[in-house]
Parts: sequence; structure tokens; C-alpha cells
Amino acid sequence: MKNLGRLIAVVVVLGIILGGAEFFWKWFFCRFYVPPRCMAVVTAKTGKAPAPGSLLVERGEKGIWREVLPEGRHYLNPVLYDVTIVPAVSIPLGKVGIVTSKVGRPLPPGEIIAPDRDSQGIWRNVLGPGLYRLNPQGYTVEIADATNIPVGYVGVVTSQTGPVAPAGNFAGPGQKGVLKDILQPGLYYLNPRAYQVNIIEIGMNQVSMIGKAGSVIEVKNQVMSTNTALAEMTSNILTKQQAGRMEYAQNRAAVAGKPAAPGKSVANGKPAAPPPFMADKAMPQEAAKSVAMEGKAKYKSPVGRDMKTMKQNPAEPEPVYSIDSVVEFPSRDGFVIRMDMTVEFELLPENVSLIYMLYGDLPKVVEKIILPQILSVSRLKGSNYKAQDFIVGDGREIFQSDLRKELVTVMKEKKIIIHNAIIRNVVIPENILMPIRASSIAIEQNLTNKSLQETAKISAELNAQEALIEQKHLEVEQQTKKKVAEIAAEQLQQVRMIQVNTELEVAKVELERADVEAKTAKLRGETEANAAFLLDNERALGTKMRAEVLGQLGIMANLQLVENLNPNLKIRILHAGNGTLWTDLKAGALNLDATPAKSE
Repeated sequence: MKNLGRLIAVVVVLGIILGGAEFFWKWFFCRFYVPPRCMAVVTAKTGKAPAPGSLLVERGEKGIWREVLPEGRHYLNPVLYDVTIVPAVSIPLGKVGIVTSKVGRPLPPGEIIAPDRDSQGIWRNVLGPGLYRLNPQGYTVEIADATNIPVGYVGVVTSQTGPVAPAGNFAGPGQKGVLKDILQPGLYYLNPRAYQVNIIEIGMNQVSMIGKAGSVIEVKNQVMSTNTALAEMTSNILTKQQAGRMEYAQNRAAVAGKPAAPGKSVANGKPAAPPPFMADKAMPQEAAKSVAMEGKAKYKSPVGRDMKTMKQNPAEPEPVYSIDSVVEFPSRDGFVIRMDMTVEFELLPENVSLIYMLYGDLPKVVEKIILPQILSVSRLKGSNYKAQDFIVGDGREIFQSDLRKELVTVMKEKKIIIHNAIIRNVVIPENILMPIRASSIAIEQNLTNKSLQETAKISAELNAQEALIEQKHLEVEQQTKKKVAEIAAEQLQQVRMIQVNTELEVAKVELERADVEAKTAKLRGETEANAAFLLDNERALGTKMRAEVLGQLGIMANLQLVENLNPNLKIRILHAGNGTLWTDLKAGALNLDATPAKSE
């Protein structure tokens, strides 16, 4: 029994020693701490062999764990595990994280977008703003701008993966092509590797066809955002849009075999000022180089202005896109007519995706659809008019009205709304212009002479009318003074009559009051006399009645004496003997003349 106790004690001591040693080992050698916004990548030195080709393994296998350890305190044997602490993936506001997985099932040849999280390749869904812990050994995260659609634009989305959609049809789920649904103004977290977003101006825009300058597209002003981050994202996406348009312009100029002129403003013919949608961000170097190439780009980059400039000049015209095309057609009498024209058009949001799928970006829409229709309709309608119809008469106005109506009808089928078509600066050959001009000048001179004669006649009539007006003015003035005097006299007479009538009424009222007062005094005197008589009479009758009731004259006199005594007088009657009071009372009255009793 004694040996058993010693054995238990030894076991307890050994347990305490081993427990303390284990605690010492874990606390001082196995413990490590992961700071905030960090993660720990663990590599197991021992364990079950993983599958061939695996980059990441599960717990219990040898290799780099797929799981990362979050911030906080952890315990791992340093002999069996290596720990590397790295920063977690932080996605700031306005950015997205594009994840590329190095682990999972391989993709088919030519595919880059992973169908799910268990496959290699780029994840279709991006990481929004926040903090993420993905093992950097198996996943790489590229941070890019979110898609910001500015006010006044819509986004047309093109899916870049999957089988190609049939020609002329929108792309369905999983297909490659233009999607029917557009993005309204706002911030979107889309994967730029899976979806391409092209922003298109909506609302009112203009295309002006100007003689020597060709045709220019003037886009509306961009609404400036006061948020610096949103302004930067807007600048980035618009810079990308303009870079694509410049590339298109350069390719078109190269095909045509002549240099492309830089954009001009319709308002003043100077190089267009950049629009106010960029804040506190310089122009990217590549865009600046492309813009600086004189004669190489038709569309000027919209970036480069700071916030102060935008606030001072919020209404500057937008840059314009130049196309070599002018309005020119033969008249009915065989003369070549050239004119400047401006057409205002609008793209509705619900039609933008279809227009983009069929024709492309705004410059392509103008070049392929709007300009050909303008030229065609102008030739068709203009050939019905003579050259002089564009100079004299209502022919020019009628032509402009017919042109606008025809453009509205034709472009409606193309899902483009035409609001107005304005013509100006009509150019006509000199050999017909000079005679028409001379004839017009002669006609105008004759009309001017007639107008001068009419003016002189009207001037004479005007002088006569002015004299007549002055005479009438004097007459009216005298009549007015006379009328004023008559009205004043009538008013004075009326006032005097009112005063007299008022005094008469007051006298009548005073007389009536005096009569009432006399009657009142008489009635008061009669009333007082009657009241005194009645009171004295009633008193006498009362005295008479009491005397009759008492019966004797002495008793009446004694009663009056008692009534006139001081009410504060106290009388006490002392009993003098048996029967004395009653003996005195037999006489019917007290003998007040006797010696009075003592009183207190």
C-alpha cells in the first residue's frame, strides 16, 4: 500500500513536470501572432504525400496549406511547420480585385475565364472593396478600377468569353458578343477580363458638315463630379474611350491615304477644349503622345484640366470628331450647290445597345449612318430646287423643312431621333450668283426708296398727329381743372349741409333730454312725498294697533320706555322671597318707579 502511494505521487509529479514542459514549449517556441490586416501561410514539413502537381494541400498533407491563418494568436510546432506572415489582400473603394487561380482543374485550350472556383484561370466574379485572405501561392489578385458610368452616358457591355452569338443577335448567357441590357450611370464591379464596357453619349449631340473643315461631331458637356475618386475613375474610362476613337481615326486616315485633321470646335473654329470630367489627374503619357502628334489624331483627348479650370469654365464646348464630308449637290438648273449644315440627333438609352451592335461607337454611327443619310436626302431634296431658290424667296426655308422631315422619317427606322436640321452659308457659283445678286440689290434699292418715301409721309403724319395730341392735351388739362373746381365746391357745400343738419339734430336731442329730466324730477318728488306719507301713516296705524292691544295707557308708555333703553343694559332680578315676584306680576305690570334691583 505504501509503494502504491509513492507510485501515485511520482506519476503526479511527472505529470506536472511534463505539463509545465509542454506549456513552456508551446508558449515560448510554438506561439506566434498574426497582426491585423495580415495572414499566415503555413508549410507542413511532414504528412501524407499530396496528389501529383498540387500547389496547395489540405491539413495533414505535406506542402503549403490551402488554408491561411487569420490575425490573432496561433500555436504550431516550428520543427514541423514553417510560417510566413504576409499582408492580406486589401481592395480599396472604387477598385476591384481580379483573381487568377493557379490551382484546380485545367481549362480547355483558349479559355481564360474559370467556370467555377475549383478550376484554374481567372475568376469571372471580382472581389469588391474589402479585406480578403487568399493564399498568394495559389492565387494572384490584380487590382483595377471599377467601372464608373458618368452622367450623360450609358455602358454597352460586351461579353468576351464563350461561343460567339449569331450575327445580328444579342449575346445570351455564356455567349460572346454584345449584351442587350445596358449600364445606367453609376458604379459597377465588373471583371474587365470577362466583360468589355464601352460608354456611349446619350441625349442631344450634333454633327456639323462645314465646307473646308469637313464634318465634325460635337458632343455635349460632361457633368463634373465633386468626388475626386469618382472623377478619377470617370477620367480613366473616358480616356480609354477616346484612345479607341483616336485609333479608329488613325486607321481610317491611313486607309484613305491622307492625314486626319485634329478636331475643331464648331463655335469658334479653334482646337476643341477638353471637357470637364477630369479632376486632379494628369493625362496619361501614352494619350499625351498620341494627341501631340500633329495631324495624326482626329479626336482630341478629354483629359488634362484640373478642378479649378473646370469650375471657372464649366460650359466650354466639347471636343469634336472630324470626318471629310460636305453637303454638295446639283440644283435643278445644273449648278453645284454647297452649304454648311448642322443636324441635332439623339440616341435613346433603350436603343444604344442595338445601335452599338450594328454600327459601333458614336463616330462610326455618324460616319456609317447619319452622314450618308444627310448627303442622300440633301441631294434628293436639293435637286428639286433652282440655284436662285436658295438665295431669294422662301425656297431655302422650305428646303430646310423638307430636309428635316425626311431625316426624321429615315433615321427613325435606324433608332436615331433627329430633332433639327439647320442649313447656313449656302455657296452658289459666281456666274449665277452675280446676276442674281445685282438683281436682288436693284430690287432692294427700289424697295429702300419706296420705304424712304413711306417713311417721309409717315413722318409728316406723325408731326400732325403730335400737334393734335398736344392740343388735345391742353383741352383735357383745362377740362380737368374745371372739373376739379366744381367737385371741390360741391364737396364744400355738402360738408356745410352735413354740419348744419348735425347741429339741428343735436339741438333736438338736447330738448328731448331736458324734457325727460323735468319729468324725472317731478316723478321723483311725487314718489318721495307719497312714500313719506305712506310710511308715517303705517307707523301711526301700528302705534294705534299696539295701544289697542295693550289696553291701558300706562302699559304703552312703559313699553316705549323699554324699547328706548340701551340694548347693552343687563338687568338681573333677585328673588326676595316666596311669592314676591308673582305677587308683583298680579298687577299685570312691573312697578318701574320702585327702587330698582341691584344690577351688575
